[in-house]
Amino acid sequence: MSVIEVNQLSKHFRKNRAVDNISFSVEKGEIFGFLGPNGAGKTTTIRCMMDFIRPTGGNINILGLNAQKDSVQLKKKIGYLSGNLRLYDKWTGQDHVDFVSRLNGGTDIANEIIEKFNFDPSQKVKSLSSGNKQKLGIIMAFMTSPELLIMDEPTNALDPLLQNTMYDLIDEITERGTTVFLSSHNLSEVDRICHKVGIIKNGKMVATESIRNLKDKRLYNVTAYFADDFDKSRFELKGVHIKKEIAGGLILGVKGDLNELVGELSRYNLKDLHIEHASLEEIFIEFYK
Repeated sequence: MSVIEVNQLSKHFRKNRAVDNISFSVEKGEIFGFLGPNGAGKTTTIRCMMDFIRPTGGNINILGLNAQKDSVQLKKKIGYLSGNLRLYDKWTGQDHVDFVSRLNGGTDIANEIIEKFNFDPSQKVKSLSSGNKQKLGIIMAFMTSPELLIMDEPTNALDPLLQNTMYDLIDEITERGTTVFLSSHNLSEVDRICHKVGIIKNGKMVATESIRNLKDKRLYNVTAYFADDFDKSRFELKGVHIKKEIAGGLILGVKGDLNELVGELSRYNLKDLHIEHASLEEIFIEFYK
């Protein structure tokens, strides 16, 4: 079952096509990472999903409802964390939590999350650090155990330990049935928690892949150490580029079939050979070339 269906979505600001005819879907229980650098169209897409701005074209269905026509109803089912979090300076953290609790009108897990993050809700927002403000935003997004959680750059201002706490919290909430959609340019974060990713470039979708399939793309790093002299020009093969010349060897990037390179390497007496799949970051960069 698709929790999010985005079909031919466009959003133009005069001549700027911030989002240009993109489509993707997110299934129930998935953790979907929306990848792209700043300015690629991630936040604009999320604002359309949340009905903060209206699309120029296309449509968005969330939890079987129209994101624009059924916006009020949907907001009761969605937990949201903005990438540009705005809070009331004169309110305490507890004031914010109580406000969300009253809007939700049901039970929540706010105290459980407050304890996990070691957050003091008695302080006024104006006295909080940026990291503690982000903690408060996370608490408000997660506390209602929403059917869908939408987050824009959720680990902004969090130190590595707190990032891991949030990842554990995402794992817990998805076990309870929540679907998660998050935008990020932090590839290690996406690699750690996501099941599937959509990659957006200049307002256009360039790929939608499972993390497993993305890592199975045939991109390799090959490190070869030679026992004798070698001619590096022999390795200027199709799909192969020399990334670095090292003492006694080469580091090669390979796109596609390894067999031609391995055949060339077999002509030499090798001290050592190491072949590994490219990292998620390198695969992502390849999409952006």
